[in-house]
Amino acid sequence: MKLSRTLLATAVSIGLTSAFSPADDKSVNPKIQEMMGQVSEARIKATLEKLESFGTRNTMSNPDDPVRGVGAARNWILKEMTSYSPKLQVRFEKFRVKKQGQRIFKDVDLYNVVAYLPGKKMPETVVVVSAHYDSLNLGTRPAGAAAGPGTDAAAGGGAGAPGNTTANMTLADFEKNAELPAPGVCDDGSGTASVMELARVMSQYEFDKTLAFVAFAGEEQGLIGSSLQAAKAKKENQVIEAVLNNDIIGTDTAGNGRMGNGSVSVYSDETMDSISQQLSRYVRDVGERYLPSMKINTIFMGDRLGRGGDHTPFQWEGFAAVRISTPNEIYANQHRATDLLANMSVPYTTKVAKVNLVAAASLALAPKAPIVMPEPRAGGGRQGGGAAGAAAGAAPGAGGGRRPSPMIARGGGYDAVLRWRAAGPDDDIKGYTIVIRQTTSPYWEQEIYVGKVNTYTLKDVSIDDAKFGIKAIGVNGGESLVTSYAYPPRQKVEIETVP
Repeated sequence: MKLSRTLLATAVSIGLTSAFSPADDKSVNPKIQEMMGQVSEARIKATLEKLESFGTRNTMSNPDDPVRGVGAARNWILKEMTSYSPKLQVRFEKFRVKKQGQRIFKDVDLYNVVAYLPGKKMPETVVVVSAHYDSLNLGTRPAGAAAGPGTDAAAGGGAGAPGNTTANMTLADFEKNAELPAPGVCDDGSGTASVMELARVMSQYEFDKTLAFVAFAGEEQGLIGSSLQAAKAKKENQVIEAVLNNDIIGTDTAGNGRMGNGSVSVYSDETMDSISQQLSRYVRDVGERYLPSMKINTIFMGDRLGRGGDHTPFQWEGFAAVRISTPNEIYANQHRATDLLANMSVPYTTKVAKVNLVAAASLALAPKAPIVMPEPRAGGGRQGGGAAGAAAGAAPGAGGGRRPSPMIARGGGYDAVLRWRAAGPDDDIKGYTIVIRQTTSPYWEQEIYVGKVNTYTLKDVSIDDAKFGIKAIGVNGGESLVTSYAYPPRQKVEIETVP
């Protein structure tokens, strides 16, 4: 990789002042490798067969049928996950949803299935692996019509979106469709089976943070289950570090014949250096480290164009969340009776499940991401004000010098001075790694392990020419998410004039 002069200068200066060993934070954890080997393609296939057997899992289908429909499906998922380990705390999260619009054509009880594996050291911090277990058959879409941009009203596109075949559907149409065959094996039995398999495998181990394995309902009615779950988490001040949402991870051959079982897409959002983008970079880095045969496509968009998934409500509530999805969809089978096990790839689903495992396990065994904002001033003053703001590099007079700003400064005017503090138990941290990239690069280009310190100076490196971040390295080698030194935009100031 060709480095800019700024990054090259950084490399030279660090080479003279710091002991840097890539092995300090780029090794693989044998425990995680062991878990990967226990992910069973046969069990994932068996779960998919069972999910298909319910005929439909439409949220609005008959919940009282013991063998068919959404009620039978959710009861089986709950019972199955309960059987995996006594350490798993499995329960329904029930919400009573009021009749609204056409998709929720009656009051309905909605049940998310949640299985918690409590963490041993940081149980308050949660890493979520999720999917939606409900399915849908629109029924009225012509055979072969794509469920592509603008047509996925039930999962994020509005009913009036261009080309949306649900726009002309009546209330009677939705009521009738609720009982149509909707096997939903790829959308999203594939994600649900993966979440369940990870719950089975990972519940045999212990982690520092809590893992939550979630199967949402109501995704096809407009992200209902995830929206209610995310709002509840926000209201209760839950600490959700990451959400890995899996939706349509079952096909490796697209409807146009494009083939490829060696890649998977990770959608985040379009805000550079957002926490969701940092999570997507983490999935790419860790996923390709443990599974070098898999290419992780980080896509800096909220989702596929005009569509949506269960990661989005968590982003709305301020949590880091991404969607993991195949780049090779078969639109003609989505939301139809042809979304069958025979039309998807179990081996590909298993590969994507392993990508989830290594990302979730790595996060759950890693320290919390460092904090780069100064502590609030005594007396309730705002962060970044006064001396703290000046030390952090706040421009004199900018917004009164009182904007919250990260702890990065110009040492002597020409050096990059970075400061940070631990967010969790300090005893579990081996040291820290500074990451750097050019402002136009999507990925961190250079990593510098600086040891267990809380400040570091990069000599002759301008803070104006590159992006900087910091991550914590645990004593077990686990890496935290990167915290970026993202400076807030300047605030508009109203200027008074004399009449």
